Amino acid sequence: QVQLVESGGGLVQAGGSLRLSCAASGRTFSSYGMGWFRQPPGKEREFVAAISSSGGSTSYADSVKGRFTISRDNGKNTVYLHMNSLKPEDTAVYYCAKGRDAIVRLPTFAYDYWGQGTQVTVSS
Repeated sequence: QVQLVESGGGLVQAGGSLRLSCAASGRTFSSYGMGWFRQPPGKEREFVAAISSSGGSTSYADSVKGRFTISRDNGKNTVYLHMNSLKPEDTAVYYCAKGRDAIVRLPTFAYDYWGQGTQVTVSS
């Protein structure tokens, strides 16, 4: 069983920055890809970013490319999402998820464990 706990969300003004963290339990963290997803109010959950098990490969949604950076520290069992130049449309509940294998994956069905989510609100 894997537990994922997100932190770092909050209220920020447009143009600001936040860093989300996702701490994972278990000894196999470094074997799996990880992803960040978000669910804006009244909308479906959507892919934001993903990173391979080693951290050597990443992928981003077009809407966040150039503004967000995903990274991981396998020694700390933690994955991060650095968010810069935030926009009101980035407002959402952000979830981290553990992949079913080591590589970068985009669809939600490629992930088998999810955190409880952390709220990010960007004011205009």
